[in-house]
Amino acid sequence: MSEITGLGAAQLGRLVVEGELTSTEIIEAHLGRIQQINPAINAITDLQADRARQQAAAADKSLQSGKRLGPLHGVPLTIKSSIAAAGCRYECGTRLRLGEVAKTDATLVARLKAAGAIILGTTNVPEFLMAYETDNAIYGRTNSPFDAERTPGGSSGGDSAAVAAGCSAGSFGSDAGGSVRVPAHFCGLYGLKSTPGEIPRTGHWPAVAGPSTTLASVGPIAKTAEDLDLFLGITAGYDPGDISSVSRKPARPPNREEFRTMKIGWFDHGWNTPATKETRRAVRQAADALREQGFRVERVELRGLEQAPRTWWLLFGISLKTLIEGSLPSGYRLHPLSYEAMAADEEEAGTGYLDLLMGWVLQDQMRFKLQQQMREYPILLCPVAAVPAYRHRERSWSIEGQIVTYPGAFVYSQVFNLLGVPAASAPVGESPDGLPIGVQVVGRPHADRVVTAVVRELEAALGAKRSGPA
Repeated sequence: MSEITGLGAAQLGRLVVEGELTSTEIIEAHLGRIQQINPAINAITDLQADRARQQAAAADKSLQSGKRLGPLHGVPLTIKSSIAAAGCRYECGTRLRLGEVAKTDATLVARLKAAGAIILGTTNVPEFLMAYETDNAIYGRTNSPFDAERTPGGSSGGDSAAVAAGCSAGSFGSDAGGSVRVPAHFCGLYGLKSTPGEIPRTGHWPAVAGPSTTLASVGPIAKTAEDLDLFLGITAGYDPGDISSVSRKPARPPNREEFRTMKIGWFDHGWNTPATKETRRAVRQAADALREQGFRVERVELRGLEQAPRTWWLLFGISLKTLIEGSLPSGYRLHPLSYEAMAADEEEAGTGYLDLLMGWVLQDQMRFKLQQQMREYPILLCPVAAVPAYRHRERSWSIEGQIVTYPGAFVYSQVFNLLGVPAASAPVGESPDGLPIGVQVVGRPHADRVVTAVVRELEAALGAKRSGPA
């Protein structure tokens, strides 16, 4: 990986404006890296190289004339293929949308472009986004740049692989059960699941409706904590196309004095799902690092959320299966990966309206219980997942003498989708195999800027981030 392609988006933007690099140089470096590594990792599935070169030349000309476009002036980004980027394929990994090209930009893409970003293309996903690894019948499998035998995660696995490999300075994905945070965790990156509606989901396919209104968010995958905060600041804000969007000014970063006095709670075991020893160590390391920064950090045990995993599964694994399969042509079969993240036919058939009604009630009750506990602890630290990046199609893990199975290994992320709060993944530790391990930073609803501020403190406390794959 070259020095240029290893830099974060904010740093690249500054170097362009300061005249240290041109956008053309940055784009060519990233295109060279894509040519070198993308055939092996299969992260970017629709590369718009000629358009990127044209936009880089225009960005350089604009700067020469004294016009700065914004903090991402001439910076190359990628977008998940479930999010509309005009002129790019927008297929969501399914043959039912083969050849579909976005005619307009999603709101978040338009905001990135207004800040000067250049969209290199769109990235690979599992069909209908229903998997924690990335493979589909159109483009095939995406591999981790750390180890080709392992997955970079899903459903935003193309995003995480592209950013970790230096093909892109940052990317945007979507997350209804960990689909931004888990890939970031697997690839040693920063990822944010925003509060639903904080960053507009306008332009996402499938459209956000029904259970996904509260479960699903969009958010960035980034190389640095600074980039995570920058991407949030650029893309957050009201948009009438998102039913959950709130008409108010985007939140500002927290007041420094109040910020340092808040209490942070941490836990490394929950929902009867043990995490690996190295994952637990990473959570404690993050807690210790923030304590040394002056925060009050205490171990906590969340109460009243025991039914959260089952309720998430009811809304995601059962209800979304019904919605997806109801949209399929007769006889069409999804990719096998998608069915592994959905309920079996027998479980779906045995679920009635009363189950759904009680799940809806339970969701609201647990959201209230979490918010009560977060009055004392506005930030929580916990695992992103029970395991680091796993081998393709691996489906069970022995942890502390207990078998943890797929997709339950990702319960630590799933429950915070159900509970509607912002959550980020930050790289902290590593496995005995040298694989990255992230820690999850969770905040109160619409306190997204507090979450990214804590992530920045954590990055500063831990020092320089480990280098990525070669």
